[in-house]
Amino acid sequence: MSSSSTFFLTNPLSSVSGSTHLRRSFNNVRCGGGGGVRIAASLNVEVQAPDLSKEVMDESNKVFVGTYARVPLVLSSGKGCKLYDIEGREYLDLTSGIAVNALGHGDPDWIRAVTQQANVLTHVSNLYYTLPQLELAKRLVANSFADRVFLSNSGTEANEAAIKFARKFQRFSHPDEKQPPVEFIAFSNCFHGRTMGAVALTSKEYYRSPFEPVMPGVTFLEYGNVQAAKELIQSGKIAAVFVEPIQGEGGIYSATQEFLQALRTACDSAGSLLVFDEVQCGLGRTGHLWAHEAYGIYPDIMTLAKPLAGGLPIGAVLVTERVAAAINYGDHGSTFAGGPLVCNAAVAVLDKISGPGFLASVTKKGQDFKELLVKKLGGNSHVREIRGVGLIIGVDLDVPASPLVEACQQSGLLVLTAGKGNVVRLVPPLTITEQELDHAAEILFNCLPVLDKTANN
Repeated sequence: MSSSSTFFLTNPLSSVSGSTHLRRSFNNVRCGGGGGVRIAASLNVEVQAPDLSKEVMDESNKVFVGTYARVPLVLSSGKGCKLYDIEGREYLDLTSGIAVNALGHGDPDWIRAVTQQANVLTHVSNLYYTLPQLELAKRLVANSFADRVFLSNSGTEANEAAIKFARKFQRFSHPDEKQPPVEFIAFSNCFHGRTMGAVALTSKEYYRSPFEPVMPGVTFLEYGNVQAAKELIQSGKIAAVFVEPIQGEGGIYSATQEFLQALRTACDSAGSLLVFDEVQCGLGRTGHLWAHEAYGIYPDIMTLAKPLAGGLPIGAVLVTERVAAAINYGDHGSTFAGGPLVCNAAVAVLDKISGPGFLASVTKKGQDFKELLVKKLGGNSHVREIRGVGLIIGVDLDVPASPLVEACQQSGLLVLTAGKGNVVRLVPPLTITEQELDHAAEILFNCLPVLDKTANN
């Protein structure tokens, strides 16, 4: 490597501060363009640029619990819908942090909200009132079916709260019964989280079986099976029904109008609560602020998380007054949830994505992108279906999706898997441009031949 060789890295010293060897591997650090840092590598540098990622990954594998089968990629910066690895390679991001970065990376309004609040007040706990928390709650109530809000730190915590609220509501509603309804219904291909209550509501045995016994009383029914759901709800044992209007992790499956209406009617008749999990499909992802708005059917409880604060950890449980009346001081709580910093970020995100023009743009881009994918990919023998709405789209394959995902990465496109590993999940930032979506479709098309090799192995 010559002394003039350069590559880009954001905050290299802080990102690998645990390794003195890596710290010594950098020489002549100076600020570069695009918010990154330019590294000029001299002849005596111990680590060649391509080896830096490997060293970061090797050191990470020594100090972290092995819960993640990470992609062998060290990301260091991002701007808009682009991400950059530690060697400076550029990637078009159609993962948005698993549907989190709705405004992309480095949105100026989001940065302004975070930095302004960080300069004033970051955390005080829920012992006290704060203005950003109030502003967020008022916006959520004003823009939804809900009357009240509970804030958490994540989607799984939002679903844990919903579980507790549902059981408390049933005890409150049946004060003279020794055994009020305490059971739950969830559906095939669903995903509601990884904590002990939420994982009990998650259909894949892979997530549940290592930790059994999990919370009892959950019955999994086929997603969309109206008759089975109606019969079980009418048994009088069901505290709440948890359902995703559009399943993300499960493979991008959309509920039908008939199915959701049947759940609503049966829950009303039996006194069960209907819970919509919109952790992934809510907050503009479908072109509606809430996915259920397209159906005109409303829940008693809705759980939110991923994109709400644009990359900072937050979750929310939205409830009707009828549900809220059952909850008393001390029934639930969280130290970190709803802090002023994250709430101010969420206000900025919600203000931007709730605009009619913004939502209309998501609808149009989603329709155009899906049509383009059908045109470019639909003729391939391994592509069974392209489904979804707005900017949550799944490409269903008859072979594992991982080789295609890996080929896309090598070509500068980041996408996800879903379902049983056979679905390519596309959840870009909602701010992505038509041109970027065209480019993504072209890369997907060019990488399709890798599926033939998979099928022949």
